[in-house]
Amino acid sequence: MLDVLLAQQAQPLESPAIAWAAVLPIVLVLGAACLSVLFEAFLPKHQRWPAQVTLCLLTLAGAGVALGAYVMDAPEQGLTTFSGTLAVDTPALFLWGTLLALALGAILLIADRSVEPGGAFVAQAGIRPGTVQDRAQVGSTGMQTEVFPLTLFALGGMMTFTAANDLLTMFIALEVLSLPLYLMCGLARRRRLLSQEAAVKYFLLGAFASAFFLYGLALLYGYAGSVRLSEIANATAGTDRSDTLLFAGLGLLVVGLLFKGSVGPFHTWTPDVYQGAPTPITAFMAACTKVAAFGGILRVFTVAFESTSWEWRGVLWGVAIVSMAIGAIIGLTQTDIKRMIAYSSIAHAGFLLIGAIAMTEDGLSGTLFYLLAYGFTTIAAFGVLSLVRDSTGEATHLSAWAGLAKRSPLVAGVFTFLMLALAGIPLTSGFIGKFVVFSAALSDGMAPLVVIALVFSAVAAFFYLRVVVLMYFSEPAPDGPTVSVPGAFTTAAITLGVLVTLLLGIAPAFALDWAGAGGFAF
Repeated sequence: MLDVLLAQQAQPLESPAIAWAAVLPIVLVLGAACLSVLFEAFLPKHQRWPAQVTLCLLTLAGAGVALGAYVMDAPEQGLTTFSGTLAVDTPALFLWGTLLALALGAILLIADRSVEPGGAFVAQAGIRPGTVQDRAQVGSTGMQTEVFPLTLFALGGMMTFTAANDLLTMFIALEVLSLPLYLMCGLARRRRLLSQEAAVKYFLLGAFASAFFLYGLALLYGYAGSVRLSEIANATAGTDRSDTLLFAGLGLLVVGLLFKGSVGPFHTWTPDVYQGAPTPITAFMAACTKVAAFGGILRVFTVAFESTSWEWRGVLWGVAIVSMAIGAIIGLTQTDIKRMIAYSSIAHAGFLLIGAIAMTEDGLSGTLFYLLAYGFTTIAAFGVLSLVRDSTGEATHLSAWAGLAKRSPLVAGVFTFLMLALAGIPLTSGFIGKFVVFSAALSDGMAPLVVIALVFSAVAAFFYLRVVVLMYFSEPAPDGPTVSVPGAFTTAAITLGVLVTLLLGIAPAFALDWAGAGGFAF
């Protein structure tokens, strides 16, 4: 026996084959994030902002080109690489493209320094709120440029999360995407206490969610003897082992995933964090984090637990209903627009979960399309939100938006279009997104759930239309807020979001065809 072990140890280790062309977008993003850290360390302060913005935009362009070049020749069935820890398949490629496009809009909002002089981020993050230095930094033109490498690290973590083929890689990616977000939530230039409170709440609740995920991972490893999704699927398909570890592990794992997706009742961080974080970071979280979270949910359910769907599907029916109810009903009571959009995201998470549990090709493609449509609409909505300002910064209270159409018809018109898209009105991407998800659910025998979803869609439409009525049919207050003229970056982000929202509402075929071009590889 000893001779055998010594002989095995004497054999040279072979490095795993890596499909570099397939993972080049992730490599570029994470490599640029490391380079961005070096910019912060060695460049003078006055050179950091232009260098960081240029690096981020070039990185997204380069990753997009690399992704497009690979998609042209990608194998239809997908592939696994890095010793099977990453699966590069059609859903992963679609989600990568979605994340890169949404990150472009978010970085444009982050980089803007014209709407808020100096940018939305504090000049020095170490300044204590309420001090003389804190009041002085509001009027300064500097900003904490560390936000750019943090954004790239978070984006790299999201891309890895959606392609992770085992739970351990997924957990590491979860932490890589989460830790930068915790920091960025506390970097608001104005309302510093509210921003830091949001960061602390997000960190503490996120730590609990990560613990749930990790504990669930451990239980599933104990059940299947592996953290690979395909091995877990094989174990669930035929084994005489007790199901206690399986369903306890699945339950804990799902809690961590649903927390990231802002699915009720695991949503408690969402309203406070959306309200307190700098608006560009709120846009980044609302769009990109939801894409990453539901990308992971789709992969875990479809690859690892499809054979046990009969046992867990009913539970997720209840979770989807609770999420839609919380988002639609509590959203009616909100008087702050950022909190209203936060509860809107909770309702939309319930709609997305319907597509995720359909477990069909149409359910997969419909959910992917919904994520794309919702992300661009949300980016543009928060971009418009940042333009309406008073002496304290952004005027997010509903009363401040009264009569906005008389002050700025263009801003009111754009925001109206985006609210109608979130409500799911025809000729917008929101309508097509709900239509394809609900159609997939109907085809899979979930008609009662679709009826409930339609009811809550109608309820949620009320608070979107309330904002529209307030802007057009109320008189503006004499001392009401002003509408800032957007800079080039904010204008580009809003225009991108509005155009994609309109295009996907009128001609969605290309996105739907790509989303439905193939399934998961494992």
